[in-house]
Amino acid sequence: MRYLPLYIVVAFISACMLPGFSSRTEIITPDARTIVSYLASDELGGRDNGSEGIHKAALFIERYFESLNIKPYFSEYRDSFKVKDIDSYNIVGWIEGNDPSFKDEFVIIGAHYDHIGRRARPVDGDSIANGANDNATGTAAVMLLAKYFALNPTNKRSIIFALFSAEELGLVGSEQLSEKLKEDGLDLYTMVNFEMVGVPLTDRDYKAFVSGYDLSNLALKINEYVGDNLIGRSDVAVKYDLFKRSDNYPFYLDFEVPCQTISSCDLTNFDYYHHVDDEAPLMDYEYLTSLVDDLAPAIEKMTVTASKEIQMNDE
Repeated sequence: MRYLPLYIVVAFISACMLPGFSSRTEIITPDARTIVSYLASDELGGRDNGSEGIHKAALFIERYFESLNIKPYFSEYRDSFKVKDIDSYNIVGWIEGNDPSFKDEFVIIGAHYDHIGRRARPVDGDSIANGANDNATGTAAVMLLAKYFALNPTNKRSIIFALFSAEELGLVGSEQLSEKLKEDGLDLYTMVNFEMVGVPLTDRDYKAFVSGYDLSNLALKINEYVGDNLIGRSDVAVKYDLFKRSDNYPFYLDFEVPCQTISSCDLTNFDYYHHVDDEAPLMDYEYLTSLVDDLAPAIEKMTVTASKEIQMNDE
């Protein structure tokens, strides 16, 4: 596949900011394939923390949010922090809830947009770990959900869309943001994180799994909201304790509410974890798009219920 250079992608996003696209329903933004193909392109060099590639990825996400009139949650989209001496930043936008009684309650939709750069073992001279499934696909899911709510602002509760950096260095970006929001007194209802959603599961009767399945009723409520067996339990995810290995975990520790990750990869159906062959052409974009389409009404339901229906299970 021939990847899209930055100037084409930026021009594509910027088109929606022209006078001819003043109506919200006319907004043009990249689809899942375009998002993943750009983020996982060789031009971005594997999006290692502190690299030029991660800077380009951040700029891409910022301009996407700008095109949808999604506001920065802080004074700017970049939530900056240091990893040793390296300047790092999460990208954080939000859509305020439309009900005065609920808008101070928050749902966070997140994913990490960084990857490991050139730290993978070279194969046939290729040393770039492009990180298509891990985690350009999760990033795309968050961006597509942001578009859904920008065009359909039905949410009574406020929604934060957070893309984390330095996840590959030990969940550093999500720890930074979680601590900051906790100190600010954020009323967090639930946090839904996306990790590796570019390939479908095999031999399952559900479409994706949620980490920490038994800790809360999140999966059950999602399935109730959509009227289908969309989200299930992965024994492999339990075995490898994936609940503690993604950006949901710092929020769970800080806020003690349901904060879990939705994924379709429990390492049984994808051979290229942290591998140079984790490339955009291997992703199933029809699956990724359909998963987001299926989940959007469930997340919408989370933002409008009269009470906080998603709760931790009794131990």
